[in-house]
Amino acid sequence: MNDKEFVEKVRDRPEMFGLDRTYHPTAMLLLGYDLASSGGVLRGFTEWLVVRKGECSSLVWFALVLEDAVPGVVLRNPRQIEPEHQEQAVEHLFRLVLAFLDMRDDKRELAAMYARYDRMNSSFYGTS
Repeated sequence: MNDKEFVEKVRDRPEMFGLDRTYHPTAMLLLGYDLASSGGVLRGFTEWLVVRKGECSSLVWFALVLEDAVPGVVLRNPRQIEPEHQEQAVEHLFRLVLAFLDMRDDKRELAAMYARYDRMNSSFYGTS
């Protein structure tokens, strides 16, 4: 099973992975999967999210996804996220991860994304 198939399986059958369709447990399962593969699954995901948004950020990917899915939600307390926002955030997370995996597997797109990310950071931090 490849990375995309695994993510699709988690999306389609979350109960099989002990998930309750809430954001933080879902994001942490994907983080654990990434860590178990030495960070290779989601390597570049944060950078891709930053490029996609068009502004530099020091947030981790699961905060960036949540912020994108539900603007104004504070990451500090997962219990503050309303149930309808939980579902919205989980669906958005899977959409983004699957789109990222498609891009990641295309070497040209991946290189172009890193080049855009580098240009963004260079202009933000004033380096050449």
